[in-house]
Amino acid sequence: MKFRALALLSLAAAALCTAVPAAAQPYPSRPVTLVVPQAAGGTNDIVGRLVGQKIGELMSASVVVDNRPGAGGNIGTQLVAKGPKDGYSLLMTISSSQAINPALYKNPGFDPVKDFKPVGLIGAVPNVLLVNPSFPARDFNEFLKLARQKGANYQYASAGNGTLNHLLGEMLNSMAGISLQHVPYKGVAPALNDVLGGQLPIVFASLPSALSHIKAGKLRALAVSSEKRSPVLPEVPAIAEAVPGYNGTLWIGLFAPAGVPADVLAKLQDATRKALAAKDLRDKLEQQGVEIAAPTTPDQFSKLLQDDLAKWARIVKASGAAVD
Repeated sequence: MKFRALALLSLAAAALCTAVPAAAQPYPSRPVTLVVPQAAGGTNDIVGRLVGQKIGELMSASVVVDNRPGAGGNIGTQLVAKGPKDGYSLLMTISSSQAINPALYKNPGFDPVKDFKPVGLIGAVPNVLLVNPSFPARDFNEFLKLARQKGANYQYASAGNGTLNHLLGEMLNSMAGISLQHVPYKGVAPALNDVLGGQLPIVFASLPSALSHIKAGKLRALAVSSEKRSPVLPEVPAIAEAVPGYNGTLWIGLFAPAGVPADVLAKLQDATRKALAAKDLRDKLEQQGVEIAAPTTPDQFSKLLQDDLAKWARIVKASGAAVD
C-alpha cells in the first residue's frame, strides 16, 4: 500500500510538472504567421518581410510571412478574420484591400472594422504615374496636354479592376478632365511587364514595385499620387501640383483579428512601435520608398481606416467599378 501511494504521488507530481509550464508559457511561444494578402514581390510583401523580421527579433520569436493573394486581397484577409484569435495569425495589409474592397465587392467576406484590431500603422507609399520611355510626354504637364487633345485615347494598365492603381486613373480622369482607358491585369507585375515591353504606354504602380525600373531608365516617372513629392524621387512632381486636391496614397498597416487577448495585443502593439523606431528598419523601409508613419495610436489608426472607407466608397461609386 505504501509503495502504491508513493507511486501515485509521483505520477501526480509528474503530471503537474508537465502541465504547469505549458499553461504558463508566455506569448509568443511558437512561430507567428504574418498573412500578406498579396503576391510575393509586391510592396506589401516587401514591407511585411522587413517589419515581420524586426518584430520577431524584438519578441524573440520567428515571424513567417504567408502570401495568400486572390480576390484583391479578400482571400488572405478572410483567412485572418475567421482564423484563431490567439495572436499567432496576423494580417499585414494595404489600404486598397482594407478600405476599398468593402465598397468594391458585394460581399468581401469580412468587416474591416469589426473583424480586426489595429496593431500599428506602418507607413505610406505613393503610386507613380509611369510611361514607357517611347511615350512622347517628357513630364506631367506635357502628359496632360496630350491627354486633353481631341480624340486622345491613351490606355493605362493597372493591377486589376477596383485596385488602387485602377481608381487612381479614374480619379485623374475625373479631376483633370481627361479620358484614359483602363486595362486591368492580374497583378502589378504583368501590368508593369507590358508597359516595359511597349504593349501599353501608361501604368500606375506603387513606388517600391517600380523603383528599380525607374532607376534603370526602363520606365519614366511623370508624377506621384501623394499630396507631396516623395523624398525618394524629389525631382518627380506630385499630381496635386497640377491637379489641386488630388491625393491617393497607399497605407500599409498591421492588424490582429478581433478577439485576441488584450495582453497579447498590447505586446504586439509595443513591439511594432519599437520596430518602427529602430534605425535599421527605418533605413530599409525608406530605401524602398516607404514613408514611415509618425507614431500613431490604435484609435488614430482606426479613425484613418474609417475615413478612408468613406472616401473610397465615394470614388468607387463615381467610377462605377464593381466586382461580384
